[in-house]
Amino acid sequence: MLMGLRRPAVRRRVLPGSDPGEEAAGAARIGSWALALWLVLLTAVVVLLDALTGTDLPLIPLLVVLPALASVFCTVRQTIGVAVWVTLVVVSSRIAQTGAFWDVFFLIGFTVLACALGVFACVARIRHATQVARLRSAAVALQRQILRPLPVVTRQLRAQGFYEPIEEDRFVGGDIYEVVQSRHGTRVIIGDVQGKGLPAIGAGFAALGAFREAAVREPDLTAVAAALEDAVVRHNAFSAETGETERFVTALLLGFDGSDRVVAVNCGHLPPRLLHEGSTSKVALRLTSVPLGMADLTPEARATETFGFPLDATLVVFTDGVTEARDVTGAFYPLDERLGRWARDEPRDLLRELRTDLDEFSGGVRRDDIAVLVLRRRPEGGGVLSTAPGDTADGVTPPSDGPVTPPSDGPVCPSDGPV
Repeated sequence: MLMGLRRPAVRRRVLPGSDPGEEAAGAARIGSWALALWLVLLTAVVVLLDALTGTDLPLIPLLVVLPALASVFCTVRQTIGVAVWVTLVVVSSRIAQTGAFWDVFFLIGFTVLACALGVFACVARIRHATQVARLRSAAVALQRQILRPLPVVTRQLRAQGFYEPIEEDRFVGGDIYEVVQSRHGTRVIIGDVQGKGLPAIGAGFAALGAFREAAVREPDLTAVAAALEDAVVRHNAFSAETGETERFVTALLLGFDGSDRVVAVNCGHLPPRLLHEGSTSKVALRLTSVPLGMADLTPEARATETFGFPLDATLVVFTDGVTEARDVTGAFYPLDERLGRWARDEPRDLLRELRTDLDEFSGGVRRDDIAVLVLRRRPEGGGVLSTAPGDTADGVTPPSDGPVTPPSDGPVCPSDGPV
């Protein structure tokens, strides 16, 4: 009986506090043995061609290209090795040949200079990539503070969705969303801040901070909207003092108390879509008010209204990045028509289809941030609140810090992650 022994794979140990992105920035993209093999082969080819062409057309100086290529794909140590190899080959080949002293001197000097520049370029590339990795790590931390990872499960609700900023290398844009569990039920907000960039992120963070506090404290959803209004106004006042542009926020506030009715306060946002029994309908919200930050422009106070939300129905809320997506002809995305095709799908499947269809419709070109939440009621006595397994399909981003375990009041958040 033969028994094979296999050495266990050795995993690279990650030091505490180290960032995987920074380590990847300085990692080699080609193995040392593969690099050595290619280096020897290319050197042999160039040396052979140089011998065939003779002194009339010296080809050895072409080897100075190798350190430049290595600086793009290799580590600093590998690039130094390539530079030393090329220098030795060029020096030995020129010394072996007879020629004018200054010609040999300048060729060797040019080779050393080119190899040194290749090493410096490699150092600069890795340093820049490391700085970018650090910035992206900070952006991830910022996103965790502003936008909660999905899905989120509360006593009354299960929320799934996806978020895509307009810039692929930016983790946070002008769209906001949040799900909060309180003694008054589950409160949900989705909104869109006017404009782009860091000022829009600041206004969105002000609105989210006010919502997380007021959603727990205030029993009435209109009082929550009033707290958000005050927060946006204060933020605009500070922005005006610092010379920045004042901004408004369109928002939709929803309250779920476990019944089949949803309380809504619409602050200039798009109405949700209700999917039930294979059909799609636009929820008619007749008491739509002005966006947050613009209450002084109208004497009408914000008011609540209710609509039905059966247990087996799906509620889709979104920002205008969905409805204003365009194809190559300039036509807008037909959201209601598309949702009708997926009215009987599960939330995960619906999100995957919507995300894929949006990309195909727009050709991958986004003109605005996109945020989508798909809400489902949980039956009474749903058990322990946690993130259900299997929510790693496309279109759903699970919390990376563990299961969702909400406190008695306050936002639902990962048990050991930031709020």
